Amino acid sequence: MTTSARPARSARKVTPQSAGVFVISLAAAVALLYFGRAFLITLAAAVMIAFILEPFVGLIMRLRLPRAVASFVVCSVAVCVVYLLGLGIYTQAEGLIADLPNYQQRIDTLSEEVLARVEAIERSVVDIVVPRRLRQRDEPVPAPKPEPPPAPRSRRRAAAQEPVQTGPPPIQEVRIRSEHAPLVDFLYSHLGGVYEVVLMASFVPFLVYFMLSWQDHIHRSFLQLFQDQGRAVAEKTLDGIAIMVRAFVVGNFVLALLLGLASSAVFWLFHLPYPLLAGPLSGFLSLIPYIGLPLALIPPLFAALAVYSKMAPFVLLLGIVAVLHLLAMNLLYPKIVGPRVHLNPLVVTVALMFWSVLWGAAGLILAIPLTAAVKAVCDNVPSLQAYGRFLGD
Repeated sequence: MTTSARPARSARKVTPQSAGVFVISLAAAVALLYFGRAFLITLAAAVMIAFILEPFVGLIMRLRLPRAVASFVVCSVAVCVVYLLGLGIYTQAEGLIADLPNYQQRIDTLSEEVLARVEAIERSVVDIVVPRRLRQRDEPVPAPKPEPPPAPRSRRRAAAQEPVQTGPPPIQEVRIRSEHAPLVDFLYSHLGGVYEVVLMASFVPFLVYFMLSWQDHIHRSFLQLFQDQGRAVAEKTLDGIAIMVRAFVVGNFVLALLLGLASSAVFWLFHLPYPLLAGPLSGFLSLIPYIGLPLALIPPLFAALAVYSKMAPFVLLLGIVAVLHLLAMNLLYPKIVGPRVHLNPLVVTVALMFWSVLWGAAGLILAIPLTAAVKAVCDNVPSLQAYGRFLGD
């Protein structure tokens, strides 16, 4: 009886050379992400905007227009909408800057009241905890002030002989230094960073247009880089990433828009100044993971400083904003965004820390879609599926 021996799979051993190559590759990738953050953030922002505008391009193409013409129309309308929004925000911000002295005075008054209350509470606690006789015993007795020694006779005689000056004091030369405005000083000190941001932002409209108009060509050319089975895996991976990113970006945008409209309506009912500025700002800030709720409370709190002086309206206003945030995150977010992003909470927290350290505030916003895209790649590549299960929920 003969038995056919099956070749046993040899376990892949981790050698010091392979571990060293992995560590060096990881360090090189992190360095590339850090030093190329301006380019990569611009590219990621353009991709997200392209995913937002892609459904509108498909809708216009139903009118039998070429993709290039439809992309141009959609991008032109988007630029006009952004311009109008920027003009409205500028109008609101201009009035806010004019009212900044009133806000500063109000903040100083509130700070003084809070400090006075804290000191009163501290004194009352000391009165309750420490008995009065102990306080009197522990209080240091002030030492008598020593009398100054009498001046020598020669000095008194010289002071008596000095002429008394009756005219105005002599004019001293004062060197006047010209001071720039705080905004000008900030621009001078951060001129390189501001120029880099403006330069990268100017490329976004062109990147978005070319991504939309050349989408079919880019998709076909990308798939031609792979062979047979790898091409099918690449196509499946690309479709998964596109569906996930589109659902995440469009879902968050729609959710932020709804929150901004609802917040603006609430602020208008509370007669807060600048509701068209504070409402959308509060709505979009509330979508930042983990710290969205505290950030969403800052715009209405700042706007209410010039209107209310009692605590009750502040508590009611902040409570309504918190309820809107909790309803959106617990009811709307799981239905709009949740089904497409399967990441466990530990991975989300680590991703937020990692990308925020590399890219700052932009990394905090892009952390979840980037990590979810990495998970989509791992889910569709057979050799990386174990990592995909580790990242998933």
